Amino acid sequence: MNAAARHREALRQQTLLCALWADARPAVVAGWLRDAPPRATRGLQAYRANAGALAERALTAAFPTVAQLVGAESFAALARALWFAQPPQRGDVGLWGQALPDFIAAAPQLADEPYLADVARLDWAVHLAGQAADGDGAVDGLQRLAEVNAAALRLRLAAGTVVIGSPHPVVSIWQAHRSVSAERFAPVREAFALGQGEQALVHREGFSVRVSAVTQTTARFLRCLLDGGSLAGALDAAGPGFAFDLWLQQALQQGWLHAVELQPA
Repeated sequence: MNAAARHREALRQQTLLCALWADARPAVVAGWLRDAPPRATRGLQAYRANAGALAERALTAAFPTVAQLVGAESFAALARALWFAQPPQRGDVGLWGQALPDFIAAAPQLADEPYLADVARLDWAVHLAGQAADGDGAVDGLQRLAEVNAAALRLRLAAGTVVIGSPHPVVSIWQAHRSVSAERFAPVREAFALGQGEQALVHREGFSVRVSAVTQTTARFLRCLLDGGSLAGALDAAGPGFAFDLWLQQALQQGWLHAVELQPA
């Protein structure tokens, strides 16, 4: 398919999405559809009839923890509401759903569940990490740590690595919904009783995505690195209580670190 044909196909798909979720004029849409107008109209009606189920399947795959927390019926309604409020802008619905955390946070009917939006952010980060590029485990430029000043270095973390901070125990919630232990919700209840928030580290370990709780100190260090800061800047952000040597050992064992690079001037 040449460039012109790809461009026309992209426009056709975009117009089809508009027809599904907006008040597009049938005559305009028909010009972009391959079928005759009556058949195209029936096709659009069929698409609309199945859209709610498609939205529910797409979001359930991306937000399994949220789906378990609110229940199947409520999650189905939530998925349909998001689909109509912010429909996908591309054909791959597997990439749709980024807006759900903010949509949840703004929903008055979910105001009594303030942790839900942050759990959704964690679910989405895990979803994206699962699609991140696979690494080979090697760390490029590791010798630079012994040769170059920290102010001139930047540590690049593995693809899919994200830190999510929350005033709620989002890691405990996420892990509890993946455990079969009879006491799996005990840490969640305890954390809520103490008003404890958590810093979630999402990262790839081989082909699997892991979620673990890290300290505020480590979270500040990682956020600085993820924002493109120098190693020296990240150490300053972490503060005097941060043990870089211990973090580096764990990062190499767990595959968090991808490369040690020279900081751009």
